Amino acid sequence: MDKATNITLTGFMGTGKTTTGRLLAERLGRAFVDMDDRLVAHFGKPIADVFAQDGEAVFRTAEAQLCQALAAQTGLVIATGGGALVNGENRDVLAASGPVLCLTADAETIIERVEAATDRPLLPGGRAEKLANIENLLARRRGAYGSIPLQIPTDRCAPDVIVERVLDALAANDEVAGMNRISVATPEGTTYHICIAHGLLAQVGQLMADRGLVQGKAAIVTNPVIARLHGDRAAESLAAAGFEPVICTVPEGEQHKTLASIASLYDQFLAAGLDRRSPVVGLGGGVIGDMAGFAAASYLRGVPFVQIPTSVLSMVDASVGGKTGVDLPQGKNLVGAFKQPSLVVIDPAVVESLPAAEFRSGLAEIVKHGIIAAPEIFRQLEGDGPASLGQLVSDAVRVKVEVVAEDPFEMGRRATLNLGHTFGHAIEQTSQYAVRHGEGVALGLICAAHMAGETGHCDPALEERIRQLLIRLDLPVSVSGYSLDEVQATMFFDKKRQGKTLRFILPTALGDVKIVNDPGGEFVRRALARVLV
Repeated sequence: MDKATNITLTGFMGTGKTTTGRLLAERLGRAFVDMDDRLVAHFGKPIADVFAQDGEAVFRTAEAQLCQALAAQTGLVIATGGGALVNGENRDVLAASGPVLCLTADAETIIERVEAATDRPLLPGGRAEKLANIENLLARRRGAYGSIPLQIPTDRCAPDVIVERVLDALAANDEVAGMNRISVATPEGTTYHICIAHGLLAQVGQLMADRGLVQGKAAIVTNPVIARLHGDRAAESLAAAGFEPVICTVPEGEQHKTLASIASLYDQFLAAGLDRRSPVVGLGGGVIGDMAGFAAASYLRGVPFVQIPTSVLSMVDASVGGKTGVDLPQGKNLVGAFKQPSLVVIDPAVVESLPAAEFRSGLAEIVKHGIIAAPEIFRQLEGDGPASLGQLVSDAVRVKVEVVAEDPFEMGRRATLNLGHTFGHAIEQTSQYAVRHGEGVALGLICAAHMAGETGHCDPALEERIRQLLIRLDLPVSVSGYSLDEVQATMFFDKKRQGKTLRFILPTALGDVKIVNDPGGEFVRRALARVLV
């Protein structure tokens, strides 16, 4: 980092700004400034006393003056107070002096960190009152915090982990201003980046070159619809970075995710002259990502692979973890391979061209991630919503990244990402894919929650809470015209079964799920009957 700039850490109280700031300053050989300490020295009394005796307005005026003074200096690591950069002028002043990073945490994490504190003027009362105030303040400040592009989640993180995330974010910002970058460790011992920023499609060529992908022939695998919308921009970006892009297309739709389509890609690769160092770039939704990845894994025994997901669903699901494959008539994804990408580029701007139904379909996977391991995502969708689509996608991606890093080959915890999928895939296939994947997941979430309630794994009220959120997001909670017997029979071709035993992921509470093998056919039928009307 250029010592002529400052680094500012902001965010809500209890997110770790001071602890992280001190460690970061030590790592980088910079001076550390805690704004609250400076303000206590300025007033000669605790901040709680300033609020009580002089009023919040007096404190905020001094805080703004301190922002101006610090911005005039260089080489600092600055930890702000929780409300300092809610003021847009303060944000602009400090952002002009160097990168600003917002540390985040959910309400439960924050209350655990600050409950015992007696110097928080905005958190009077006992635990329940403090928690309510935290949730209220987080909602009121969500827009201000969300306007800061560089977001660092700190939930369940040790200080040294938070510091590494900050350093990674600073490096990403140096590469492309405002870009979030999530590092993913692979089973092979390598690391790739998921890069997220509005407008990032125009930077994909340079991002590929930065990671050492060999300039020359590069295949952009897409379908005709996506090619018309985004193909030229992707190709222009690659060409500007020294690549020779060739657009290779397959028909649109899940029904074309077949071995025949893969064979057509091999023909196009050979005609374009791709060699073993030529990258294959998947530009599209989950279907394209699966096919492009499988083709990259198998063409010439493997060539580099880059993912550019263009749907919300593929951004938060198919673009993470290295799973690729195609369907057989008997079921989804029955042939495939693990192929880790060299890079994933997520540009939330591209979803502006999605049909509304496709956008909503992706939200089902985000709801699923919230149920599995991120209750704050679920609560945000129940309430005022996230600060931005980019932040919602980043938070959901981190859930999958953490699960996949722990279990890259689906031998244990990774199976929990299939919450709702055993039911959903069977409904999709029975409908001959008239039911979209995300719609199937939404229906599957209700089935799984009902089964969990019936088998004593969760409070039955959880099913209704999930149902109401899906209704709010305009996702289906029932579907008609399909035989319960046929859907149940189709479930036995699910690739996640173990022998003759079906495996279900059941929610036990928001943020917690359990793997259950073969709960019994009647439980399955009653769960399906909740959505098949």
